[in-house]
Amino acid sequence: MSCKPGILKTVPLFSLLDDDEIAVLASQVDIKNYSARQRIYKAGDVGLAYVTVSGKVRVTTIDEDHQEVIVDEPGPGEFFGFASMLEQNSHQTNATAVEESVCLEISRDDIQTLMLRKPDAGMDLLTTLAHQYHAAHQLVRLRATRSPNEIIETQETTGERIADAVAGFGGSWTFIITFAVVLVLYSSANILLDKKAWDPYPFILLNLFLSMLAALQAPVIMMSQNRQDAKDRVRSELDFEVNRRAELEIQGISRKMHLLDERIDDLSDLLRRKPLPTEAGGD
Repeated sequence: MSCKPGILKTVPLFSLLDDDEIAVLASQVDIKNYSARQRIYKAGDVGLAYVTVSGKVRVTTIDEDHQEVIVDEPGPGEFFGFASMLEQNSHQTNATAVEESVCLEISRDDIQTLMLRKPDAGMDLLTTLAHQYHAAHQLVRLRATRSPNEIIETQETTGERIADAVAGFGGSWTFIITFAVVLVLYSSANILLDKKAWDPYPFILLNLFLSMLAALQAPVIMMSQNRQDAKDRVRSELDFEVNRRAELEIQGISRKMHLLDERIDDLSDLLRRKPLPTEAGGD
């Protein structure tokens, strides 16, 4: 069905065209109506581009784990299937109408005509491609498996590494045994030397060193604890992303199961209405 010029004016990409150019383009593009859950195109179909005039469309693909991944959800005025149309290749994604939708079907020749008549529209086309490019990068970034330890290590500073090392050593048996041996040797030496001791009982100099050590060790341990809290936050955020993806995949499976249930009900109704062979022969 041919498109009315007024519909093209609602699309941001075509809003700069004059009435004559709109009329020429409207005579070339086709307008399509899709019902809810109707497939617009599937992977492998001819690479035509579409513009959502009204409704909502979901563009998906299948990853290596055979999971459906939502690539984009173009709203009114937005393109989808644009890269395949420009490359004149088959679509690598699937597009389905989420609800009743109206879309413009555009070919490469239509875009070429537009570019010849309105060269400034090229920047709008590049903006559309950039949007899809960033959406793909965002999808890869969100779906990439990330190790919490690697993220934490890349964000660590030198001071934080030192604090973790000091706290780790201070809370080990190596430190406890070494510190106990030093205290025993220090106290024994000063007791045996008696009047020649450099720090006689009650070991005032030793108490000073211990106080200084405790004063320095306490904030270092607190710094390490803050680091541990930050690590826990990173792990919880990553766990949340994993749980969210799992929830989306479960919802997708539930949606497919619901559709399969509807198809089975339709098939059952069709079989009930179909007369049996004996009944047909008796008639």
